[in-house]
Formats: sequence, C-alpha cells, structure tokens
Amino acid sequence: MSSDSCSSPYCNAGWGELLSHMSPYGYANFGIAFGLGFSVIGAAWGIWLTGSSLVGAAVKSPRIRSKNLISVIFCEATAIYGVIMAIILANKIKKPDDDSYQLPENWDFPGFYYAGYGMFSAGLSVGLTNIASGVSVGIAGSSCALADAQDSSLFVKILIVEIFASALGIFGIIVGIIESNSCTFPISALEE
Repeated sequence: MSSDSCSSPYCNAGWGELLSHMSPYGYANFGIAFGLGFSVIGAAWGIWLTGSSLVGAAVKSPRIRSKNLISVIFCEATAIYGVIMAIILANKIKKPDDDSYQLPENWDFPGFYYAGYGMFSAGLSVGLTNIASGVSVGIAGSSCALADAQDSSLFVKILIVEIFASALGIFGIIVGIIESNSCTFPISALEE
C-alpha cells in the first residue's frame, strides 16, 4: 500500500464503489438528462445533415426549398420525443414523506434502487434510440433533397423511407415508457 493513498473512510475505492453508492434519485435524474440530451443531439445532427444538403441542392433547383423542410421537421420530432419522455420520467420522481436526514431501517431499499435504475435505463434507451433516429432521418432527408433536385418524382418515394427512419424514435419512446412503467419511488417506510 503506497503512502499517498487515502486512508480516510470518505475515499473512493474506484468506479464500482462510486456507482454502487450513488443515490437512486441521481440515477433517475441522469436518466432524464441522458434521454433529453441525447434526443436533442440526435435532432441537431439530423438537421445538420439534412439542412446542408437541402441548401446545397436548392442552389441548383430552388423549387425544393419549401417541400423538403418536412425532413427538418422529422428531425425535430426526435427532440420532442426526448422532451415527452423527460416529462414522463420527471413526474415519477417522488420525495419521501418524512423529511429526515436518513431513511428508516424498514425502508423499501430494493424498490428504491429498482426505480432509480429503471428510470436511468429508460432515459438512456430513449436517448440512444433518438440519436440513431435523428441521424437516419438526417441521412434520408439529405438523400431526399438531392434526389428531388434531380427528379421531382422521387420526392414521395424517398419520403416514405424517411418516415420509416423516423419511426425508430417512436419505437424508442414506447420502449422507454414500458421500462419506466414499473418505476415507482417509495415515499414511506414498509409496514412492520
């Protein structure tokens, strides 16, 4: 044991200790943050991909500017899915009835941690799904703008592909809602 290691009881032994001693409220709030943050990143990435191709293709064919904005709207929908999931998860966090410093010995700790981990996984799965959805909608929207600039009959055909890419975000929010359904924070101690 080296002399520069911490001998205090308040030292972290490693990531395992840090993650196992984190509050379930922390996990729940990180789930909300990841769900919302990653959804916005996915939307921004998709808008960046679509918008750059839309502006470039509109130089050759100005008629595509207005009707290809639907691609940007589909990208923005992924951010809205994250906001919806954040509202659902935030409404599930409940504080204990007793405002004491420590929870009682007969507190439902397994249910407490289950709710925190479940909300974390729900938010993370929604966020990661919306990154994939935003990027795929962005790529499909980019292709739609470029193809529409060449041949206007291709717009509806590629728009259908874009709708299927946008469905990934809907699947993600459905999975997140299913994951978070059983996440209920206990508000009082168990009966003895």
